[in-house]
Amino acid sequence: MSTQSQAFSQADPKRWKALALLCLANFMVIMDTSIIGVALPAIKESLGYTQESLQWVFNAYVIFFGGLLLLGGRLSDLFGQRSIFMWGFSILTLASLLAGFAWSDEALNVGRALQGFGSALIAPSALTIVMMLFNGNPKELGKALGFWGASAAAGGSAGVFLGGVITEWLSWKWTFLINVPVGIVALLVAPSLLSKGIRRKGSIDILGAVFVTTALVLLVYGIVTAEHNGWGSSSTLWTILSGAALFVLFLIIQAVKKDPLVPLRIFRTPNLAAGNIALILLSGGWIPLWYFLNLYMQQVLKFSAFAGGVALLPMTVLIAIFMMFITGKLIGKFGLKASLVVGLIALGLSMLLFSGNTPIDGTFVGNVLPASLLGALGMSLAYIPATMASMSGAKPEEAGLASGLANSSYQIGSAISLAIMVAIAASTTASKAAADPIEALNAGFHQAFFWSSMVAFAGAILALLFIRSPKQGESSATAAM
Repeated sequence: MSTQSQAFSQADPKRWKALALLCLANFMVIMDTSIIGVALPAIKESLGYTQESLQWVFNAYVIFFGGLLLLGGRLSDLFGQRSIFMWGFSILTLASLLAGFAWSDEALNVGRALQGFGSALIAPSALTIVMMLFNGNPKELGKALGFWGASAAAGGSAGVFLGGVITEWLSWKWTFLINVPVGIVALLVAPSLLSKGIRRKGSIDILGAVFVTTALVLLVYGIVTAEHNGWGSSSTLWTILSGAALFVLFLIIQAVKKDPLVPLRIFRTPNLAAGNIALILLSGGWIPLWYFLNLYMQQVLKFSAFAGGVALLPMTVLIAIFMMFITGKLIGKFGLKASLVVGLIALGLSMLLFSGNTPIDGTFVGNVLPASLLGALGMSLAYIPATMASMSGAKPEEAGLASGLANSSYQIGSAISLAIMVAIAASTTASKAAADPIEALNAGFHQAFFWSSMVAFAGAILALLFIRSPKQGESSATAAM
């Protein structure tokens, strides 16, 4: 590490206040993926979304967040972490205004995409600043990373509850507008708390960023519209094939470009590829569970938005407690591989329960609470070891890149899996058109839960086969826990 980086990490007397701001930023970025869950039925009714297109409220955010994270990390390296952090908050704040005052589903989708772009600038620059602030003291770094991880868990947990409270007592619009005062505060205090950071020379792989993001949009759009256009239609096939071709071109660009977004050599790092696949499959199981459970409670059981948020509170509290206080100890005792595999199995079992035990006359205590707590336990056990596996073998100078890849994998897995599960649910519901509408809708949810469980089980099998538990003293990430 350079003398400049050492000075940055060891001598900043405001590092703990700065950490509070950075954790707030992480909290907001993660909360924006979860706060809209309970508000989805209200958004659907207000803006005229169809049952299938409603997923774009979620996917427009995560596609641009996941697709542009690597570009955000590169920009923070080239232009300074504080500058990109503040640009990210400026974009997020303005995009939240657009989303909050959206007059149509298209306007909201654009607002959500711009929110994702802002978050893609905030997340990697904030994590890089955390690493530089505390990297000179391993004990402080471990404590700081603990707060960082807790802020993410708290963001996800608070989002589902706040979404219910805000939607019930204010309006779904405030699930987006809540970002505005927070963004203004962050922009006001950042210059006094954050140093400018380190700037490096290099070029920006704009073409690579455009290709990978466009590829994701086309793949998800093709899957989303396949139910309406037909899986064998030329529009569906050309959209999906174009997305796949752009992704291949992205990989070619990364292989030949001098300063790529993703140097492909990093995938030779032990566990990195397997860890990222585990994150893709973890999010591919977890996000559909969260999405369809919200819809089941409000559209089938007829819970209010507030009741739906309260119903998810035990689940989110369990996640926060386990991630902050328990999972790290379990990893230390049993290893990250065991925790990851058990977590993915628990998540899969949770969704199997939902697929067969969520009738139209179900109850919270009998049909929602047990399976939701099991799913929360699975997520709590799997998320941290999957993230650690994806970063444990990375060199210090590649830690930022590995972090960006891990975040991207999670968001990409979320978007593609949710698109597939919504298509499966819609197809099942349409095939039962002669039945009671609520029965048909619920049958679609059952199929989505079932196939999401298969994704989680596949993740458990792959983790069992390919994740290598680090030896004692091998992983600084483990030590940090």
